[in-house]
Amino acid sequence: MKNRTASISRKTKETDILVQMNLDGQGSYEIDTGVGFFDHMLTHLSKHSGIDLSVKAKGDLEVDAHHTVEDVGLCVGEALQQALGEKRGIRRFGHAVVPMEDAKAEVSVDLSGRPYLVYRVQYASEKIGDFDVQCVEEFWRAFSSAARMNLHIEVPYGTNSHHIAEAIYKAVGQAVGQAVRISGNQIPSTKGTL
Repeated sequence: MKNRTASISRKTKETDILVQMNLDGQGSYEIDTGVGFFDHMLTHLSKHSGIDLSVKAKGDLEVDAHHTVEDVGLCVGEALQQALGEKRGIRRFGHAVVPMEDAKAEVSVDLSGRPYLVYRVQYASEKIGDFDVQCVEEFWRAFSSAARMNLHIEVPYGTNSHHIAEAIYKAVGQAVGQAVRISGNQIPSTKGTL
């Protein structure tokens, strides 16, 4: 089987990013975006998906974290799309329900080749420390668009914003980890392509 890895770089006036990914890894990670809470979330994405992930990012944090978070989302999504190749043998679908104390996240994914995000989440606060909770949605929108995947995220309840966000990243990790796993040698679509 082909080595399912990818390396993506992106350099703009706002960000300078390098992402490396191995779909058949052990969930090892090396994350440095300059945004502590975001680094913490990306480690969960890697660990719970079983996908090795390296992210090195420098962004215009003097403005805020928005550009860095969104552009990392684009790069991580593009790396996933590239590493999947023609998607032969993948399970394609994944689903996870993850509790995190007071919060519960429910996530479904389809590596369909068609981007779509459903994001039904209410936070208890606008910030987690200095981190704007709106950036969580921006990350997943960029990620799902660049990965060309359906991503449905729902949090039916939760009272702690940190727990809500962490449950989401863990659940997406679990669901994506399922979807990328090899379970045969066919392309899982009646169209013959994904």
